[in-house]
Amino acid sequence: MAGTKLTLAKGLNAGLRKAMEDDPKVVLMGEDVGKLGGVFRITEGLQKDFGEDRVIDTPLAESGIVGSAIGLALRGYRPVVEIQFDGFVYPAFDQIVSQVAKMHARSLGHLRLPMVIRIPCGGGIGAVEHHSESNEAYFAHTAGLRVVTCSDAADGYWMMQQAIASDDPVIFFEPKRRYHECGTVEIDEAAGPVLGLHDARVLREGTDATLLCYGPMVKVCLAAAEAAEQEGRSLEVLDLRSLSPLDLPRILESVRKTGRAVVVHEASTFLGLGAEIAALVQQEAFYHLEAPVLRVGGYNIPYPPSRFEEHFLPDLDRVLDAVDRSLGY
Repeated sequence: MAGTKLTLAKGLNAGLRKAMEDDPKVVLMGEDVGKLGGVFRITEGLQKDFGEDRVIDTPLAESGIVGSAIGLALRGYRPVVEIQFDGFVYPAFDQIVSQVAKMHARSLGHLRLPMVIRIPCGGGIGAVEHHSESNEAYFAHTAGLRVVTCSDAADGYWMMQQAIASDDPVIFFEPKRRYHECGTVEIDEAAGPVLGLHDARVLREGTDATLLCYGPMVKVCLAAAEAAEQEGRSLEVLDLRSLSPLDLPRILESVRKTGRAVVVHEASTFLGLGAEIAALVQQEAFYHLEAPVLRVGGYNIPYPPSRFEEHFLPDLDRVLDAVDRSLGY
């Protein structure tokens, strides 16, 4: 399977399958994850191969799903919960922030909850209300949770296994509009993954400015860097991959090199993750900055109807406009 071309969806599926093969305590739970294979077919074929006791179709009750997973984790299992759409996570919000995130601290370190909560995130698929949100800031703000997001098939494969192996609870965001995009997955089981679960990675070297991005915006930023190159500008693209904890050393290394930073995400910029990143960069790399840290994101409004989402979502032009403003200081 080394060097195989896979979609992000298939990479995630392969990662789940490998984790289930390696550890019989890994169980999957969620709405329609069994016979249907999930709305986006991420769990396709897994119930057939591992049985209904390990791939469990649940009622439409997110609070109950996460609550049940808490009990399983306390009993030694490693549950992987699927939230069908990002906007459906709110009924389980209390379970996540009041129980999942706090159990380790509440028990003075005696109890752990090794569980993964998978959340398809973001827009760009023409969906209806509550199906296209970017709510990562809620969970990154919550101490006790690890929050990560993949952007391609290789990361989907490796990061899913790393998240399941973690003894801490992990919120795993999957950019749904990238599910069917292909990438090469280099699988070397002996060597293991190239990066740790919380490592950022430079996808494109540059010298004029750094684009800090994650999830669905990685592709947009790579396209912006390619377009900027035609104008003689060299942009570095850094895929954060981990939102909590942030890989601050790699962020600062890149920004100190280029002297400029533009943070790009789909979520609203007001109190979004970009605000924290901008504050940290300003605090830790102030004397290396040639311009203020700029942010490109969604507007501070509820996610719009599908026919307007192209105006809401950051695109290549908005990223390049921010780059122009940064280089103009």
